[in-house]
Amino acid sequence: MAAPPKPPAVSSFNLIPKIVNGGIAGIVGVSVVFPLDLVKTRLQNQTIGPNGEKQYKNMFDCFKQTYRAEGYFGMYRGSAVNILLITPEKAIKLAANDMFRYYLSLADGSLPMHRQMMAGGSAGACQIIITTPMELLKIQMQDAGRVAAQAKTEGRIIPRITAMQITKKLLAERGITGLYKGITATAARDVSFSIVYFPLFATLNKLGIRNEKDINPPFWWSFISGCSAGSFGALCVTPLDVIKTRMQTLTKGKGERQYSSAYDCARSTLIHEGPTAFFKGGFCRMIVIAPLFGVAQAVYYLGIAERLLGYPLVRSV
Repeated sequence: MAAPPKPPAVSSFNLIPKIVNGGIAGIVGVSVVFPLDLVKTRLQNQTIGPNGEKQYKNMFDCFKQTYRAEGYFGMYRGSAVNILLITPEKAIKLAANDMFRYYLSLADGSLPMHRQMMAGGSAGACQIIITTPMELLKIQMQDAGRVAAQAKTEGRIIPRITAMQITKKLLAERGITGLYKGITATAARDVSFSIVYFPLFATLNKLGIRNEKDINPPFWWSFISGCSAGSFGALCVTPLDVIKTRMQTLTKGKGERQYSSAYDCARSTLIHEGPTAFFKGGFCRMIVIAPLFGVAQAVYYLGIAERLLGYPLVRSV
């Protein structure tokens, strides 16, 4: 016996415009928040010296030191690689979540919370094929300035590196798997985040639909919903993000530790720095993720691709 048809509002699912919208949303979002992301990475990577000294006192101090040492464009170190790869990453993440939500929805069009979490987690799992090498290269580029500045204070000069140099080095030394260092920690972070983020965003976003004829809520409502869900999800998975960042930092400064696995990283961090180390850069991460997902989701629901490619606008599940 054939399954009952979907309700008119969700009777069809077109993947192509979803992918295009996701790519556009990713480019706009990452361009807005990249300097904050750079600061977050450097705060998470710094370790406490033998006398308790820190390179950066706080987020503002990190901004100030980075701008003074590297200038305005230094705040966008690694952004080219991130913008290049964020297009397929956000396209996969946002489109996959919508696709899984559509196919996991019940015959009456409803989607129970556990199915929303399954859809979000599945979308997070799909994206790591792009996210892992993207994050790895981005972190090397972002952290290069920190290591160079530290070396400069010690009277040493470290030549600047490029994403292409890092990629060639990894491929030569470790093969394609070299680009996937830290994939376990990345998967744990992204799947966990998506399980929290997408159901929460969908719940908040639907509250903005006041008229049954409206397909989506206003731009500002989707922005606020994305910011709220993003900041909460980011806070929840900050410990996993700290582990991932440290695992993917290949060039270590003087006195900085190397880790053999995600477990070793977590254990070593806990022993040497205490539980608060798992929330380093947490506030900054929330500031990064909130506008990133706020902007990305709001742009995603504008339906730019549908208008350009001639697809009908339909309400999301």
